[in-house]
Amino acid sequence: MHTTLISLANQPIQQGLGSALAEHAKVLGIELHQSQPKSAHLSYFSERWVASKALMPEARVAMRDIAATHGADLAFLSTGFKPQELKVLAMDMDSTLINIECIDEIADFAGKKAAVSEITEATMRGEIKDFKESLRRRVALLAGVSADVLESVYKERLRLNAGASALLAGAHQRGLYTLLVSGGFTFFTEKLQKELGFKQAQANTLEIIDGKLTGKVLGEIVDGSAKAAYLDGVCTLMNCTKSNAITLGDGSNDLPMMHSSGISIAYRAKPIVKEKADAAFDRVGLDAALLLII
Repeated sequence: MHTTLISLANQPIQQGLGSALAEHAKVLGIELHQSQPKSAHLSYFSERWVASKALMPEARVAMRDIAATHGADLAFLSTGFKPQELKVLAMDMDSTLINIECIDEIADFAGKKAAVSEITEATMRGEIKDFKESLRRRVALLAGVSADVLESVYKERLRLNAGASALLAGAHQRGLYTLLVSGGFTFFTEKLQKELGFKQAQANTLEIIDGKLTGKVLGEIVDGSAKAAYLDGVCTLMNCTKSNAITLGDGSNDLPMMHSSGISIAYRAKPIVKEKADAAFDRVGLDAALLLII
């Protein structure tokens, strides 16, 4: 089985990238041939090659490092990937669709950002395995915070990551069912769903009594397994499988959703996520994903 390599960059692809990748592949006993010359599309620059064999994770990491020295991101598409058969786009919210971790910013208004951020980072790196326990610990620190802070975070801190609007517009133009699934909070997902037109949004609900956060989450917590289950549900609705879905995330709790999807994209992600994803976007915007599914 061969693998297609796609370089993506904000500037013209640097000379020497193809030969550097080919040299590394040769050491592994793999032939690399250019399948598409350098091109520009959607304000990005790309180039494609075909490897004669599937690439092991270690080889992918090394090739991404090579691409990085040439100012490019790198994606790997398997032989069986059929972009024309995609039916679903599912993505995370915090630090993927948007520029912040909402819970950290809520905590900042309460003077507790350092304590909450420490738990958030450890969780996203996969050091704290139980996301539900992690979220409960962080939310508990918010007890007594005014609910007005949520609106302040949305208006003052939250921004869409580069290419977010274009990605959603492109996905809807293609008729994809779009799912926003987050371990964050419904206050934010509902607003973003309305703004960007997501077909469905799932997240956690903060308990609010007398205008203040109680430090508790209502109902079942949306963790990694729940994200995967919501995606499975959407695929059932669309009469397809995860192989017909494109997934995007940045933290370890996104991995169950991303695993076995048609193409998984790690956006400005933690190392553990980049290692397992088909594509790693550290430079290009979210809408570069559209170049992988044309």
